[in-house]
Amino acid sequence: MHKSILSAAVVAGSLAISSGAYAADCGDISMADMNWPSATLMANVDKIILEAGYGCEVEMVVGATTVTFASMNEKGQPDVAAELWINAVREPLFAAMDEGRLHSAREMPITDLGEGWWLPPYTKEAHPELKTVLDILERPDLFPDKEDPSRGAFIGCPAGWGCQLSNQSLFIAFEMEEKGWNLIDPGSQAGLDGSIVKANERGENWFGYYWAPTSMIGKYNLQLMPFGVPFAGSENWDGCVAKGPEACTDPKPSAWT
Repeated sequence: MHKSILSAAVVAGSLAISSGAYAADCGDISMADMNWPSATLMANVDKIILEAGYGCEVEMVVGATTVTFASMNEKGQPDVAAELWINAVREPLFAAMDEGRLHSAREMPITDLGEGWWLPPYTKEAHPELKTVLDILERPDLFPDKEDPSRGAFIGCPAGWGCQLSNQSLFIAFEMEEKGWNLIDPGSQAGLDGSIVKANERGENWFGYYWAPTSMIGKYNLQLMPFGVPFAGSENWDGCVAKGPEACTDPKPSAWT
């Protein structure tokens, strides 16, 4: 399970839908409508299929990876999450699947995806010495924080996203605070996207987290940066990095899983 996404990833153990289901058999289904584009797209397509094809009554409920997983694991609701980024919940998710509380509707995740830390192409062209994340971390002066220009701004994930914990852990692992960086919470996906748009419109340097394939990566040709260190193993990532600094205080530097 090296890649990041499971499509139609989690189905609560109490729900079973077969190709021969009748309207009377289906009944009411709750489905997580996640707060990022690909997940909300797939959830709404699934909603159409279930309602038009199987006569189900589908209720869409607001979701996000960590809170939706916790609710499905502990309460069995919502019934379905159309997409889940498992890097944030790999250990408890697989435990729940082994115990039969949750089930994957796909045998394998969607492939050819990517998470990590990115630069605009014009920043790379102007600074060819920035070949890896390790190089970037030595130059906070190139990415001044608007609230405190004496320090660099690394744009992380909004609060509540699974990747927020991973970015917080890596911020600690790479000693970024000591190197002159601030970790910025963009507040929402709109805030994250807005930071990219403003930087590109103004030709300003930008350094932060994103994932692909997405329209933002394509539109602005953002460049995924190699970390300059190897992946430090699943025990470090799943057992520490993905759990965040409250659960693990000694994360090791690592490339993204």
